Amino acid sequence: MGTLLELSLVMRDPDRGQRAADVLFTRVMELERLFTTYAEDSALNRLSDAAGRGAQPVDIRMARILGESLAYTRRSGGAFDITVGPLVELWSRSGASGRVPSDAEIAATLLRVGPSGIHIRNIGPTVELKHRGMRLDLGGIAKGWALDRLGEVLVEGGVRDALLDFGQSSILALGKPLDAPAWTVALRTGDEGVAGIVSLRNGMGFSVSGALGRYFEIDGVRYGHVIDPRNGRALTRNVQAAVVAPDATAAEVWSTALTVLGPEGLARIEAEAGVEAHLLLEDGSSRTTSGWAEATAFEPTS
Repeated sequence: MGTLLELSLVMRDPDRGQRAADVLFTRVMELERLFTTYAEDSALNRLSDAAGRGAQPVDIRMARILGESLAYTRRSGGAFDITVGPLVELWSRSGASGRVPSDAEIAATLLRVGPSGIHIRNIGPTVELKHRGMRLDLGGIAKGWALDRLGEVLVEGGVRDALLDFGQSSILALGKPLDAPAWTVALRTGDEGVAGIVSLRNGMGFSVSGALGRYFEIDGVRYGHVIDPRNGRALTRNVQAAVVAPDATAAEVWSTALTVLGPEGLARIEAEAGVEAHLLLEDGSSRTTSGWAEATAFEPTS
């Protein structure tokens, strides 16, 4: 999924720990073949290639993650939307050519974006992408969703304490380490600095998203890799959202949505049970939800 998976398992028997790690890496490779956009023959890309050709049989895990994604699209007011793929492609071509898309190009592309173009039938299961040219992108949910599935495997196997880390941007914490009351991770900033230390425990998910983590520049303006699905435009403001939630899926989705929404999104997150957020703004100031400091035992570096 375009990043590295690191595992920290607290187990007395090293051989048992290695076997557990092997199972997790095997399982995540299965999910990689389903959900990645980086492999042409992934199940996700094959589904997108079949857009406009009727209902397609899919793996039950694909139907499940797509169904959850549509629910999050509604809850986020459209700030999170897995049908953003055509816009991602449009802006990628623009970055390569050095030309910002025209309003007409964006408007035409938006016709192939939106949750109404997906129909999921759980019997089968099947998924239909109704419009030719639709493309799905699970970049704002797949890592967190995969971590939650790996966490389920560990719990079923009797492993109570572990930290699962996808590239320091999506993390799932189970239990705690041997020598501390909680797992601690650094909340890094886009300039390689550290905003503070976050404590995680007991099934908490943690995710960080930045608008300009990857960007291209045209005429002195930086255009980030995060696209607002509502208006089709790449973000140009340099914001970073960090979210903790009861699971890694929710943490990743809401960090993506908050990056798009900006400060106005904090009120929406306040309404989500168990979800707290830290938003680092372009001027270096930060805004948080009311329960962020308590939920994370946040220790700012300055």
